[in-house]
Amino acid sequence: MRPDARPAAGLSVVVLGGTGFLGRHLVRALAAGGARVHPVSRTGGDTRDRAAGRLGPSAATPGETVRLDLLAATPGEIAALLDATAADVVVNAAGRAWRADAEEMAAGNAELVERLVAVLAGRTGPPVRLVQLGSVHEYGAGAPDAATGEDHPPEPVTPYGRTKLAGTRAVLRGAGERGVDGVVLRLANVIGAGVPEGSLFGRVAAHLGTAAHAVARGGSAAELRLPPLRAARDLVDAGDTVAAVLAAATAPADAVSGRVINIGRGEAVPMRGLIHRMVSLSGVGVPVTEDAEGPPSRTDVASQRLDVARAARLLDWRPRRSLDDSLRDVLAPVLPPGHPLGALPHASDMEEESP
Repeated sequence: MRPDARPAAGLSVVVLGGTGFLGRHLVRALAAGGARVHPVSRTGGDTRDRAAGRLGPSAATPGETVRLDLLAATPGEIAALLDATAADVVVNAAGRAWRADAEEMAAGNAELVERLVAVLAGRTGPPVRLVQLGSVHEYGAGAPDAATGEDHPPEPVTPYGRTKLAGTRAVLRGAGERGVDGVVLRLANVIGAGVPEGSLFGRVAAHLGTAAHAVARGGSAAELRLPPLRAARDLVDAGDTVAAVLAAATAPADAVSGRVINIGRGEAVPMRGLIHRMVSLSGVGVPVTEDAEGPPSRTDVASQRLDVARAARLLDWRPRRSLDDSLRDVLAPVLPPGHPLGALPHASDMEEESP
């Protein structure tokens, strides 16, 4: 974090998507840093009616989840939420990726951001910092022979990437034309405890957890069947991502407002080797088969790698946690109590294998 960053302690931070995978990590870390955190979720919170248009003083209670369907929320309801929480920062960790169609992605990844930007542009008083969580998938193939920097023209090839790019552009227009204090963190593929089961790592973790419980009961581990693992991806640990969000939320406006900042490891990791490493760490003897005839994974480009020099320069941020740290975090919650994680695999387990 920059030495001239404002303190996180005492800031009122609204986390949209606060009960999701990354939102939960953010809420815990921000609260631990002394921020007054207000998670917002469509399904989370208590059973009382917490529609934003009826938010009262209790809505400003830090740590209490506000129930609000962001996809249906009007600008007035979003403004009421920000007023009731006296927000200093809004982190948008909401959106649609897994098990959503193109229309749902457009609503969650683009239209919601446009409404949020419009609300922030129309507010009076001190500006509210918006930290928008973008995606590496906005780039598409990226730079073919080098790490992809923020100035590389984005050419997304999936509905998810296209709708996330529309959200990014809404923030940049708001910053450039309407004075919104907004920054976009373009995240690599985030990995950590609680990763969604719809993702490759969540799917593998769920299978390994089931297999480990079966073995513990005297049964056998079922084969793990996956689509072809030919891609190489830039990955970033959930804890490192949270650190980047905190740095972006507290950095001086002249350093970050109106900018896109890549957050990743800066390397393309072969997925085949990483999945085999994950299986090895689990200590469960699960055979892995790549099924060319099975349902395909999300169509995307073969390799992605981010240039993260801007994050180091503007946020004083760099990735700290190893891939082994991340994989252990993914595995620990799904394995039986007391199940030991395996010893570190050999470096050769990470090497790309022939298809």
